[in-house]
Amino acid sequence: MVQAYILIQTEVGKAAAVAQEISGIPGVTQAEDVTGPYDVIVRAEANNVDELGKLVVAQIQAVEGITRTLTCPIVHI
Repeated sequence: MVQAYILIQTEVGKAAAVAQEISGIPGVTQAEDVTGPYDVIVRAEANNVDELGKLVVAQIQAVEGITRTLTCPIVHI
C-alpha cells in the first residue's frame, strides 16, 4: 500500500467545494481545506505508485477549481 499527501492550490473561494468533492473519490482517506500556501490537503492511498499517479492525474486533478497539485508520498524510514 502506498500513501501520500497531496497539497492542492485552488481558485479563490473554491477550497471548501474542492475538498468536499475530493473526499468522495475512492482512495482518498481525508480531504481538508486549510490556510497557508495550499488551500486543500488530501491524504490518499493506492496499491502501488502507478495507481496513485492515476488517482491524482485522472481523478483529483480533474476536479474543477484546482490550479496546482503537489504529491508527497509517505516513506517509512
